[in-house]
Amino acid sequence: MNNNDIFKRLRYIFDLNDTQMLEIFALAEREVKPAQLAQWFKPEEDPAFEELKDIQLATFLNGLISHFRGKKEGPTPAPERKLTHNLILRKLKIALNLQTEEMLAIWHRVDFRLSKHELSSFFRQPGHRNYRVCKDQVLRNFLQGLQLKLRPKPESATLDAE
Repeated sequence: MNNNDIFKRLRYIFDLNDTQMLEIFALAEREVKPAQLAQWFKPEEDPAFEELKDIQLATFLNGLISHFRGKKEGPTPAPERKLTHNLILRKLKIALNLQTEEMLAIWHRVDFRLSKHELSSFFRQPGHRNYRVCKDQVLRNFLQGLQLKLRPKPESATLDAE
């Protein structure tokens, strides 16, 4: 998963419009122009497409934490220059104030099984012997489960599909 895909999914999951997206960047003390935001949402084939850099996604995730949890006193944390799936997962956990059981339940929604030990390994320091890299499949399934939790399909749509 690339940063633009993650960014688009987060926009959909949290049902954010352009104004809200810009406000979230502002919470992380980063000004983003509407035109730049539009470029990040364009298809990759579009000549106006712009790749979302790690530092930009990290800034958005920091703003998302402030959006959901409130702005902390003191200086705004600096966004990471290099972003991993582990950090993205950690920032979403913090933003949504999720406990281990709640995170496992999100994966359970998409029939993806993880143990508490596997989950905790994603939040360890990279040098730790039990550290584990969060792969695309794990993050993708988490985002899908989060989408099912926060934006469930209306029952009428599932009845029509049958």
